[in-house]
Amino acid sequence: MKIIHVVSGMDPKAGGISQAIRTMIGGLADQGIYSEVVSVGSEMGDPETDDPFPIHFTGPGKSAWQFSTGLQSWLNKNLVHYDAVLVHGLWQYHTYAVYQAINAINGPRPKVYVMPHGMLDPWFQQAKGREMKSLRNWLIWKLIEHRIIHIADGIFFTCETERKLARQTFSPYFPKSEMVVGLGVHRPPPYTREMQEAFNKACNMNNRGYLLFLGRIDEKKGVNLLVDAYLSLKSEGYDLPPLVIAGPGMDTPFGISIKKQALYDQEIYFPGMLSGPAKWGAFYGCEAFLLPSHQENFGIAVVEAMACGRPVLISDQVNIWREIENNGGGLVEKDTSDGVRNLLVNWLSLSQTERAQMSSKARKAFLGDFSVEKAAGKLGKVLV
Repeated sequence: MKIIHVVSGMDPKAGGISQAIRTMIGGLADQGIYSEVVSVGSEMGDPETDDPFPIHFTGPGKSAWQFSTGLQSWLNKNLVHYDAVLVHGLWQYHTYAVYQAINAINGPRPKVYVMPHGMLDPWFQQAKGREMKSLRNWLIWKLIEHRIIHIADGIFFTCETERKLARQTFSPYFPKSEMVVGLGVHRPPPYTREMQEAFNKACNMNNRGYLLFLGRIDEKKGVNLLVDAYLSLKSEGYDLPPLVIAGPGMDTPFGISIKKQALYDQEIYFPGMLSGPAKWGAFYGCEAFLLPSHQENFGIAVVEAMACGRPVLISDQVNIWREIENNGGGLVEKDTSDGVRNLLVNWLSLSQTERAQMSSKARKAFLGDFSVEKAAGKLGKVLV
């Protein structure tokens, strides 16, 4: 079987979709399903993106919508050569380009599936400060986006929570089929001393225990709440380990404000984006992983931490929180100041034995629910 994945960008620094696609393709390949990607943008020369599958770049897109005549031309010529089309993400031109290309086919056409990756979550329409973006999305939905949803043979979701939330956001919403196919991550490489050394070099931690946030430095992720709660508890005398906040976005206005917020605490570290051995060293070396996000469809970094046997302290806006809570692999609270404070206080209250048990349960939860083998198996059964 031959699949074409259609996306608006494959730069790993742009967010989780490109990473999810890479993981998904690897899992499908293990089942004998062949994948290619077509993406708006220019070819990347970064060794980090030296992928083992073909990526057809169709040139830079225009405007925030990423309009691309190159993408439309490529789809018109090549779509019929694939058994299935998997459209990743919404709100940009690539979805409409697929809709147009499919409608232009005379005769048998490939199956079409859409994976929103959380982009139908009502949070994006309701969050404070997103009024103009929510209006833009509403207009795009009414004029364009509902078309690809309604002609698709199926809509794929990463978890049951995402599927339920998608029904609450826009009207008309009448997909032919809704399927929870999951999303997994590859098993991490075994721990090596090189990983620890790479992380120590990036962060200058000197082999100390620490709490870890690893992700895009963005208000949506609740980073400001995390820093607030950390500083507040330390001022009250709580004995907290150092806090590492790693990821891209420190040069944005929000990132700069976070660094100013933490300016007078010598135990908050900002190593920037970590990759390769340094990233895995960060996961393996932390006491627990934190993600107090206001909206998180899946949370790849959450699952990577669990794969390394690390407990996760998350908000109930991370859509896989129920699975994690049920498996005992972490702690869950509200995405509020009090909620983040409770996460830290409750973690500190655990004994070393309880923390070790939670670590073991986190690893088991990964193997049982979130491994790439399990997720790709579900997806493969739907596609074949």
